Amino acid sequence: MPYLESLRVFVRTVELGSITAAGRDNRLTPAVASNRIKELENRLGIRLFNRTTRKLAPTEIGRQLYDHARRVIEAIDEAEAMVAGFSEKPRGTIKVMAPLGLGRRIIAPLVPAFNELYPGIEVRMRLSDRKVDMVAEGVDVAFALGELQDSNLKVRLILECRRVLCASPEYLATFGTPARPEDLLAQHHRCLLLRYPGSPEWNWVFETGKGRLRLNVAGPYDADEGDVLTDWALEGYGIVNKPRFEVAALVAAGRLVPILESTPPPPSKFACLYPHRRLQDPKVRLFVEFMLGRCRARVQELLDAPAG
Repeated sequence: MPYLESLRVFVRTVELGSITAAGRDNRLTPAVASNRIKELENRLGIRLFNRTTRKLAPTEIGRQLYDHARRVIEAIDEAEAMVAGFSEKPRGTIKVMAPLGLGRRIIAPLVPAFNELYPGIEVRMRLSDRKVDMVAEGVDVAFALGELQDSNLKVRLILECRRVLCASPEYLATFGTPARPEDLLAQHHRCLLLRYPGSPEWNWVFETGKGRLRLNVAGPYDADEGDVLTDWALEGYGIVNKPRFEVAALVAAGRLVPILESTPPPPSKFACLYPHRRLQDPKVRLFVEFMLGRCRARVQELLDAPAG
């Protein structure tokens, strides 16, 4: 169905602002994706995009076509999902997003077992600690860890994950061990921060006997990838604030030492998010239910893991 494929490439090009990105999203080479756009323009006899060396933007008629084409594709996808609901062998593709640490340790290890149960369903998984626009990026299911923002997405809470501050024995021997959260500022401790556009981690929050305390901590290092922070902590460069399951084996091995355990950070919400209409799709519903039933057990496995 070349025409439908061309429409899909066109819609994703508008949403992503790049033919190359749209091709990648549809598993096409940049050359094939570009040809799909040209074929669509030739068929319709119009120019769909204004092209410059730095920018690709839809023309006025291209924008109008996008609104109609997106609805057509959504209708086709929903029709295929309805038909798949009557099939004993669900098929299709699911696009899944997760934060790096959570995805590597919790979600990715469970995907092969899901595929064994449903070999006709292909899971395309993308891992990133940045904030994701599910609708703009065409994501079916996303997993989140942290404070959940209000949105029009359906949210299924999986569990609340305890957090812990920790540092290497070498760091604590050099810079001392803070006895209370305020010491992080007073003693000029090096706090390793997860930062990216839209990141909420510009300060750390602590549970105290007088309520929550919020501190604007600082340090010479920050990154947009959580495992980088763990690596830096292991090398003695600072204090890291992590979900306990991510560092449990390192703590058990003595490579990282928990600190301020009487005033811990509040737990992070581990949740599954998806657009309301996507749960009408049987393959999405099967994936969500499969993951909800196994993620808690996977977190506990990591918490109970031997030293490593």
